[in-house]
Amino acid sequence: MDSLRIFTGALALLAVVLLSCPSRGQDQRDAAAADNGTAVASQTIELPAPRLTGDLSLEETLATRRSVRSYSGEALTLADAAQLLWAAQGITWPERGFRTAPSAGALFPLEVYLAAGSVDGLEPGLYHYLPHDHQLELIAAGDARPALRDAGVGQAMLTDAPATLCLTGVVERTSGKYGERADGYMRIEVGHAGQNVCLQAVALGLGAVTIGAFIDADLAELLRLPDGEEPLYLIPLGHPAD
Repeated sequence: MDSLRIFTGALALLAVVLLSCPSRGQDQRDAAAADNGTAVASQTIELPAPRLTGDLSLEETLATRRSVRSYSGEALTLADAAQLLWAAQGITWPERGFRTAPSAGALFPLEVYLAAGSVDGLEPGLYHYLPHDHQLELIAAGDARPALRDAGVGQAMLTDAPATLCLTGVVERTSGKYGERADGYMRIEVGHAGQNVCLQAVALGLGAVTIGAFIDADLAELLRLPDGEEPLYLIPLGHPAD
């Protein structure tokens, strides 16, 4: 019994340490940025707190959700961008670290990035979402939408939308428990997160479209993903053109 208590305590301590890590993979991203001469100073941005009530019912968002591929050019607000990030992977139970989307074994293999081109209150750039702090950390300054469109095989939505969420995954977080089924579980999970974002967009009066067609290596390089992290989903977001 004593050995079981020690083992359980060690697991709990490990979980606290992992959850407290400020930015998994940041050292590798910094090294890659230094190699190509585009390193940026570490910078975090506090996001507006997520709203927990809205004007539309869940049933209305389900009934009116459509893929939106044309955008008006109007900028997103920082509050809307923050709400969409929270919908993807925000924390809903801080004591346990649970998030807006279900995760096999609560192992949370997903990461979320924001390619911001026209977001009021946010400089154009690539950002990494930090769920536990509800913050963004700057990965690279400058409007990455043209490069994102190239990686997305020329799809116009990726430059027309004011911002795009980029969802990635680290399958090793799940494979230790679930073995060969981990990859499937991770892809199911990104579907959960993607639907959250689409429904949240409707609730905000915005449009979204999900994209799975991209050049993996080019997108991974653009996002400066560390080893073991792969791109899974792109979701352009903005005000519908009509």
